[in-house]
Amino acid sequence: MEKLKLHTPDFTDANIEKLAKLFPNCVTESRDDKGEPKRAIDFDALRQELSKVIVEGPQERYQLNWPGKREALITANAPIAKTLRPCLDESVDFDTTKNLFIEGDNLEALKLLQETYLGKVKMIYIDPPYNTGNDFIYEDDFAENSEDFKYRSKQTDEQGNRLVANVESNGRFHSDWLSMICSRLKLAKNLLREDGVIFISIDDNEQANLKKICNEIFGEDNYLQQSVWKRHSGGGNDSRFFAVDHEYVMCFAKNKVELCRLRLPLSDSDKDAYKQKDEHYEKLGPYKTKSFRRMRPDDPRPTLEYDIEAPDGQTLRDTWKWERARFLDAYKENKVLIRKDRNDKWQVEYKIYLYDLVDDVEQTEKTKVPRSLLLEIERNAEGKKQLRTLLTKDNIFNNPKPVGLISHLLSFGAPNENDIILDFFAGSATTAHAVMQLNAKDGGNRKFIMVQLPEPCDEKSEAFKAGFKTIAEISKERIRRAGKKIKEENATTAPNLDIGFRVLKIDTSNMKDVYYAPDSVKQAELPGQVDNVRDDRTVEDLLFQVMLDWGLDLAYPITEEKIVEKKVFFVAGNSLAACFDRGITEAFVKELAQRKPLRVVFRDTGYGSDSAKINVEQIFKLISPGTEVKAI
Repeated sequence: MEKLKLHTPDFTDANIEKLAKLFPNCVTESRDDKGEPKRAIDFDALRQELSKVIVEGPQERYQLNWPGKREALITANAPIAKTLRPCLDESVDFDTTKNLFIEGDNLEALKLLQETYLGKVKMIYIDPPYNTGNDFIYEDDFAENSEDFKYRSKQTDEQGNRLVANVESNGRFHSDWLSMICSRLKLAKNLLREDGVIFISIDDNEQANLKKICNEIFGEDNYLQQSVWKRHSGGGNDSRFFAVDHEYVMCFAKNKVELCRLRLPLSDSDKDAYKQKDEHYEKLGPYKTKSFRRMRPDDPRPTLEYDIEAPDGQTLRDTWKWERARFLDAYKENKVLIRKDRNDKWQVEYKIYLYDLVDDVEQTEKTKVPRSLLLEIERNAEGKKQLRTLLTKDNIFNNPKPVGLISHLLSFGAPNENDIILDFFAGSATTAHAVMQLNAKDGGNRKFIMVQLPEPCDEKSEAFKAGFKTIAEISKERIRRAGKKIKEENATTAPNLDIGFRVLKIDTSNMKDVYYAPDSVKQAELPGQVDNVRDDRTVEDLLFQVMLDWGLDLAYPITEEKIVEKKVFFVAGNSLAACFDRGITEAFVKELAQRKPLRVVFRDTGYGSDSAKINVEQIFKLISPGTEVKAI
């Protein structure tokens, strides 16, 4: 029940509402005297609406602006003092898997991945909040400067409190969403390979704004397509205006110049069309025919306009698919047919064979171009069914995307077997499921990186009743069960399928404040600051922070050895040797140096004596001069 306002009318707000109905383009967002967001009128735009001539005003620019845009850019650029802590108990095949599941704020995750995965990700797929008025979005803590931001990032916080409801009554309804997505897309772009692509699911609420912000971040020239996905059909009879059956999948390239042609493998129904045999070209397999006429009136080419003579001497003039010289060669080779159709009219057709030949020997199957209308792809109901089948409960997660949709995008967005796929709005982890399923189908070794905030499940929800306390728990359990099911179904064809994942959780730095600002420690506090590592951290925690700092792949294999009674971690063979034990001696250092690792790291307080600390670099320079030596 609404309450009485018990105050006189606010005529300013009433007038703004009236103007908004007449001139919606003149409504903007600003701040009041206290810095709070409010709706306002763009008076320059209003003056222009009421004038028959160009009025004076600020310099015009083609750009997308909103309150908070500059803060969003600061947020994207500001450093953080956080780390990723491995969680072996929640992982699957921790020692051997190449997949990652990062639990925490995706803005922080994207920052932590900048060194390690810069320019390495082939495909990004995200399904962000659609800003429908009922969604939760990230409440980013904007800073006045990067140092303040970094300092605050060292403080503990509750991950679940990172989300706030973005209701339509919010004075910055669109602006808050734009700020949230802007900072994340800027960081995501850095992770893409030069031939990488990003797919973003969205609906009409923010589609127009998303297109503009992607144009700014990725460049308008790198826009590839906005596909329309038929998410469901039927129902909707209670809609006031239209029953909405679709969503969009927006696609941008990192650098279109570096991107190869996007091609899909043929489906079984596609292959059924190749029914005709050609005894002269058996290696090319069966063929189908297609009209030789060029169906591109919007792109006239004079060199494609010429006469073709039919067997009865009739002249056939049109715009054709190839230039005349190529046509004549193909006609001599019996790869172009001139024959009458059922209406007794001459038709020119060319043969399309199922296979191409590499070096006249190796067969490669034909492919097809992705279409912008996704009408035959699995729909939303199938996504719910797939999750229900895996978790044996219904309504565990709202509107999970179907595996078929993501598999379709993967098939041409990440076609190579070793591609890395990132999803930093993992949700129910459909993307991870799709990656494993596609690998099982084509024998690939694609690797996924999932990022999901441990958003608390409502205690009244079916998910909470089923034992899931956070969305991240749903994501991880879905990957476990999907992986097990896929491996069982493909035990013969994909016995070495990677269905594991390393769980890494974002947390404050492993180091105490004295590590970052030793000069700020007072003399009375020095006895408690001898060890600069937080008391609750393990040596595995330290190892992964070192790997992050050095930019080493977080999925690299890790082995553990004992050298002179000290525990040493070796990452990717000799890429890194790390020892965080105390009592490091010169004898130990000499033994380790014999291994000639590329990098080595010790705990700053781990040396057994001052002489060992002083001589460690000299020992490595003598025995293994190529080794980079550091301490934490």
